[in-house]
Amino acid sequence: MAKIERKYMAHYVDAALPAALEEGEPSYVRIGKDLEEYAPEMSADVQKTKNILGETSVLLASYEKSGSVEPYYAEKGDPLFARLQAIVDGGLVLDDCNTTVVEVHLWEEKQTNGFPAVKDDAVIEVSSYGGDSAGYQIPFTLHYKGAPVAGFFDPDTNAFSTEAGV
Repeated sequence: MAKIERKYMAHYVDAALPAALEEGEPSYVRIGKDLEEYAPEMSADVQKTKNILGETSVLLASYEKSGSVEPYYAEKGDPLFARLQAIVDGGLVLDDCNTTVVEVHLWEEKQTNGFPAVKDDAVIEVSSYGGDSAGYQIPFTLHYKGAPVAGFFDPDTNAFSTEAGV
């Protein structure tokens, strides 16, 4: 079996402001341009119990998934930059930081409505802004809410659908 190249696991973030979603469609932006690595941490809640017989039981109760996007270099005209800058400028919190993330399996066969994908609600946490002489940076962390929905994503239209294609 051949190894899957990293570029075939695509990550898209909805850059639309939550208020804009009430009137329109998500604005998905693929992350990764300046990233050497993006690896969401699963952070499992594992509970181990040892009984009086000396046996150990292990319970994996949940995951608290998050992924750090660092560096993120701001580019004029990039909708994700506009979203992050709005968080910085407005000190936005709560629902104003909500978004969705779609992870797309580009190594799988494309259906009529796109590649197999998983969408999850998330929260954007801007960790800092500024940077060095290499450019203006706004590193951020995506905190997944843990309600994944399987479906399909078409990179040509940036649309997610839960309906199966052929």
